[in-house]
Amino acid sequence: METVTKTIWAIDPTHSEVGFKVRHMMISTVKGHFDSFEATVESEKEDFSDAEVHVAIDTASVNTKNSDRDGHLQSDDFFYSAQYPKMTFKSTKFEGDKLHGELSIRDITKEVVLDVEYNGKAVDPYGQTKAGFEIFGEIDRKEFGLQWSAVTEAGNIVVSDKVKLHIDAQFVKQG
Repeated sequence: METVTKTIWAIDPTHSEVGFKVRHMMISTVKGHFDSFEATVESEKEDFSDAEVHVAIDTASVNTKNSDRDGHLQSDDFFYSAQYPKMTFKSTKFEGDKLHGELSIRDITKEVVLDVEYNGKAVDPYGQTKAGFEIFGEIDRKEFGLQWSAVTEAGNIVVSDKVKLHIDAQFVKQG
């Protein structure tokens, strides 16, 4: 009986970014990212079609280039980082260019489907094998307990419920 070994890939945080965009007052877009995150991929197949993905993101590391806004995002109005320091993603299925999984924010878990572009593999100048992906998706923040809302005097919603995700992920083959 042949034993197939899973290959483990670890995120390369210096060449990766977990980013998001959200409409502000419905007239502009605010972008942000998280400075601290971990991710692994386990796969037996070279094309990652059987990949198991695990991600943990430190909610207190949210960075929108505005410390007041970042503080508000870390508060109970949004991530409540003191109570819920991590948001997590665990894949359930990878088929074609769709990654299905369970996203947990504030201990609320929902099934999400993300679009994946696999950019291939390469060996860097140090002999490390790397694999690159771009991942896109959209979630409704209110489904995860991020309920804060306000309306301007003109009737514009301050923060959209829809959050667009854009993740650039480079993984390093382990072992």
